Amino acid sequence: MAMVSGASRGIGLAIARQLLADGYRVSIGVRDVASTREVYSDVSNAHLLVAEFDACDPGSAAAWVGSTLDRFGRIHALVNNAGIWRKVGFDSGDEADLDELWEVNAKAPFRLTRLVLPHLRACGTGRIVNIASTDGVRFRDLSCSVGYTMSKHALVALSHASRHAGYDDGVRVTALCPGAVATEMVAGLPGVTPLARQLPPATVAQVVAMLLALPNNASVAWMPLNTRLESTL
Repeated sequence: MAMVSGASRGIGLAIARQLLADGYRVSIGVRDVASTREVYSDVSNAHLLVAEFDACDPGSAAAWVGSTLDRFGRIHALVNNAGIWRKVGFDSGDEADLDELWEVNAKAPFRLTRLVLPHLRACGTGRIVNIASTDGVRFRDLSCSVGYTMSKHALVALSHASRHAGYDDGVRVTALCPGAVATEMVAGLPGVTPLARQLPPATVAQVVAMLLALPNNASVAWMPLNTRLESTL
């Protein structure tokens, strides 16, 4: 049983579809429940829960976890996928943009991890995959958003801390760090990989499924999926 945040479109939709195809029961957390249910109208309620989750609302995290447990009784995996991009640099953006990046990309995954960890420990093979970014492990150049990069570095740090917190109880955590993925979020961004060389969301989903299926003695702390040649990635 897996929870996936932000699964109404893009990477999250591809991940949820992949996991459903692999036989998982999936709980997805989204802001617009009604329209997302239409996206998944072909999936039985026995295998899918579409629940309200707003990354900027601390209370919605607990409500989503609670409704997931009510429906499925247990949680085996958490995929923190919901994320946003805002241009925040030394001469662009403002505190409100930076606060929103921090809230959605770092604090919301922290809240969900804290709530779900006891259940992942209990099953003995719990898994967390945090969808970070290559921007979470380096700063490429000033065409990047400093604020976005800061928030994704924080998500990678959370991944390492979570891995330590649950390791003895079989919890394995990976910070998955893709380069540009062909989604609305990166379309037209300065310096982004050209569309023809961007990752399809399905590729990211396949890697997530592989990470969730690995045995406990194959721990992957972080994994880059780069779309361009860089000296260390």
